[in-house]
Amino acid sequence: MRRRGLRPDEAELWQAVARTARPLHAPPLHRREEPKAEPPPPGPDVPPRSELNRFRVGEHGAARPGPDLSERTSPAPVLMDAKHHARMIRGKLTPEARLDLHGMTVAEAHPELIRFILNSWSSGLRLVLVITGKGRQGPDHGPIPMRYGVLRHQVPHWLRLPPLGPCMLQVTEAHLKHGGAGAFYVYLRRGR
Repeated sequence: MRRRGLRPDEAELWQAVARTARPLHAPPLHRREEPKAEPPPPGPDVPPRSELNRFRVGEHGAARPGPDLSERTSPAPVLMDAKHHARMIRGKLTPEARLDLHGMTVAEAHPELIRFILNSWSSGLRLVLVITGKGRQGPDHGPIPMRYGVLRHQVPHWLRLPPLGPCMLQVTEAHLKHGGAGAFYVYLRRGR
């Protein structure tokens, strides 16, 4: 197929539009000339302007002091009897009830967890086991990393929020014989 050229009136219209167009992207940094503006004279009521370091793509940012790794990975403080806690983490205490959340979605698991914990607490149970699973590891094909084991990450958070927070005393990863990293011991407060 052969292309036809622009007629004179079309070319004139195109030139009028092209004069009003602005580029979508700025020119590359090595070609860009930044205008040097003189700073305004400081007045009595004008606060001094802080100069920020310009960051360019490819530069490394300044290292910021963050929390120490030991602070981030330290377990929660023991709120229950130390002797019972030691027996529990060694797997010597047998859970009185268990809830298996395998195969449930987040929308299904949250109400089920609430029902189970509140029923266990009102029945006077002290130690229950919540099995979440470790999460299925699979190939990560996207640019955004996928988080596996969503329930494993959500359950401890849900247990600390209302209405479950006031019922529970301690949440700890289960012993290997009760599920290890794929399960949690939930030690409940005494019912009133």
